[in-house]
Amino acid sequence: MGQQATPVRTARLGRTVGPDPETVSGVVLLLPGGEEVSGRRPTALRTAGLVRALGRRLARAGRAEGLAAHPVHYRFRGWNGSEAHLARDAAWAAEEVVRRYGDVPVCLAGIGMGGRAALHAGGHEAVNSVVAIAPWLPEDDVAAPPEPVKQLVGRRVLIVHGTNDRRTDPELSFRLAARAKKANREVCRFEVHADGHGLRHYRHEVLALAEDFVMGALFGRPLSRPVQDALAAPPPIGLRMPLAAGFGQSWSSRRS
Repeated sequence: MGQQATPVRTARLGRTVGPDPETVSGVVLLLPGGEEVSGRRPTALRTAGLVRALGRRLARAGRAEGLAAHPVHYRFRGWNGSEAHLARDAAWAAEEVVRRYGDVPVCLAGIGMGGRAALHAGGHEAVNSVVAIAPWLPEDDVAAPPEPVKQLVGRRVLIVHGTNDRRTDPELSFRLAARAKKANREVCRFEVHADGHGLRHYRHEVLALAEDFVMGALFGRPLSRPVQDALAAPPPIGLRMPLAAGFGQSWSSRRS
């Protein structure tokens, strides 16, 4: 009796969050968190919480423009060193968007390890913007090459991090943002003071900020004044921009 071949794992796009737009003119790829090392399959719970909330918010905000928000289902839970599985799956997802929808702008929006994947895969030609929320980044190591930033040239980049994050170091995301800003002026970073990794205390503000940024990057909507100021300000001001309590409440109430 012959041996049965082990099936090859493949990444895939999840169903669009919210109703499918009749005509797709822009796509957000939602990249959930992961682990530093793991060969296990991700679970459905990985796409819960902030990732799903972000997808729902963006799908509502961009429905009239034809925004499709797809969660990305990774092959593995882990980044796994030089394999960088999550980043490779994010790049595959961007390529799959091109295959399905043609020449439409793509935003990679990741949380935790998914934030790192979004930053790494941001160089794909279809990607015009990246959102990295509480991104997991490796500790600085003189023996290892630094996290790449050149792939972000020509993209608009938003990083958001809680100052009390105990799982992913906010200082590391600041250092990466500072290096990226030298190569690309379209980089900004917001700090959520006194909030932790899940950004639970200021979730509304974080989602409103992401909506403002993504709708501007994908569809040219006017950016809010705080985002404009953060993009225009030199380091470190535009990379330590405080996210104000109540951000987005006035214009979100007018839209609803």
